[in-house]
Amino acid sequence: MNKLFAIIVFVGVPFVLIGAFLNWPEMIMFFLCCVSIIGLSGYIGRATESLAIVSGPRVGGLLNATFGNAVELIISIFTLKAGMVGIVLASLTGSVLGNLLLVLGLSFFAGGIKFKRQKFSVHSARYNSGLLIFAVIVAFVIPEVFSMTMNPEKTLSLSIGIAIILIALYLAGLFFKLVTHRGVFSSTEEQENDTEKEIPEWTKGKSILILLLATVVVAFVSEQLVHTFEMLGSTFGWSELFIGVIIVAIVGNAAEHVSAITMAVKNKMEVSVEIAVGSTLQVAMFVAPILVLVSLFMPQSMALVFTWPELVAMITAALLVINVSNDGESNWFEGLTLFAAYLIMGIGFYLL
Repeated sequence: MNKLFAIIVFVGVPFVLIGAFLNWPEMIMFFLCCVSIIGLSGYIGRATESLAIVSGPRVGGLLNATFGNAVELIISIFTLKAGMVGIVLASLTGSVLGNLLLVLGLSFFAGGIKFKRQKFSVHSARYNSGLLIFAVIVAFVIPEVFSMTMNPEKTLSLSIGIAIILIALYLAGLFFKLVTHRGVFSSTEEQENDTEKEIPEWTKGKSILILLLATVVVAFVSEQLVHTFEMLGSTFGWSELFIGVIIVAIVGNAAEHVSAITMAVKNKMEVSVEIAVGSTLQVAMFVAPILVLVSLFMPQSMALVFTWPELVAMITAALLVINVSNDGESNWFEGLTLFAAYLIMGIGFYLL
C-alpha cells in the first residue's frame, strides 16, 4: 500500500502540473487530481501514524484529523473563492456523514472481522457524544430554524456569532481533554505503550516535514480540482449537493479513511475512534466556523444554514453513532450497520 501511494504521488502530481499548464480536458484533470489527493493523503496518514506512536493515541488521532481536515479546508476555501457556497456546505455535510458512518463503520467492520470485540475509552465516547449533540443538533439546527424569520443579513450575523462560540468551545474542549482532565481520558493503549514501545516509521521531525510538504502540494492540486466541479455537474447530471456530500467529502477525507481503518485492523481503536469522531467534531466546531469567517472576505459570504435533508442526515448519523459507541465497545455488525446507513443516505442524495 505504501509503494502504491508513492507511485501515485510521484506520477500523479507531475501530471496535474503538466495538465494545468497545457489545459488538459477537465475530466482527465478531475481524475488526476482525485488520485493525487488520495496518494498525498496516504503520506499524511503515515506521518501522523508515526507521530501517534511518539505522542500517544489521543494526540496522534487529533493530529491525523487536523492534517486530514486541512485537505478539506483547502479545497473548501478554493471552492468559496469560486463562489460555490452550496458545494462547500454540502462537503461539510459529507464530511460529517463520511467520518461518522463510512470511516467509523468500515473501521468497526474491518477491526471486528479480525477481533471479535474491540474496546476503547468509555470516557472519550461519552465526551464525544455530548459534543456531537451540541455541534450537529444545536449549532447546525438553530441557524436553519431562526433563518426562517430572518433576512439574509441577520442570518449571516447569527452564523458569525455561532461560529465564534463553536471555535471557542472546541479549543476549550481540547484544553479540557488534553490538559486539565488528561488522566480521565488515559487509555489502556497509552499504558501498554509505556511498557512496549513501538518504533515509528519516521522520526518526529521527518513526519512534521512531510505533513507540511504534503499539505502545500494538496493546496495546489485542490485548486485544480475545484475547476472541474461545473464539468462534473453538466456531464453526469450531478447536483452541487451530491458533488459536495459524496465526491468532495470522500476525496477530502481520504487521509482519515486510510488511517482509521488501518488503526482498527491493528486493534488500536483509541486512535481509530479519535480519528473518525474527532475529525467530525473538528469539522463541525472548527472547520465550518472558520469557513464562515473566511467567506466574509470572499465574493459571496456563507451562512451556516444547511438544507433540511442535510440536517436530518447529520442528526440521524450522530444519534446512531452515539447509540453504538457509548458502551466503549465495537464489533463488525455495528460497523456494517453504520456503513449501511451511509449507503442509504448516499442513494438519497444522488436521487435528490
